[in-house]
Amino acid sequence: MKYRKKPVEIEARQLTINNMALLADWCDGVVLCKKPRIEIDTLEGTMTAHIGDWIIQGVAGEFYPCKPAIFEQTYEAVQ
Repeated sequence: MKYRKKPVEIEARQLTINNMALLADWCDGVVLCKKPRIEIDTLEGTMTAHIGDWIIQGVAGEFYPCKPAIFEQTYEAVQ
């Protein structure tokens, strides 16, 4: 059988060098400055968001990073 993902609205923000502290605060992550990134505790363990990655808040309030190419293939803006 084949299945299609149900349409679900999520909140997401793209990580930049200028919004690292704001996004870390939003997702309760930790900013690491040596190689700019945010570490996020997810349901699957600690994951890392790098500059350009998207940070997604899922339907249950959980946070996780997503690479830009996957984000663009999976999500579209909601009006």
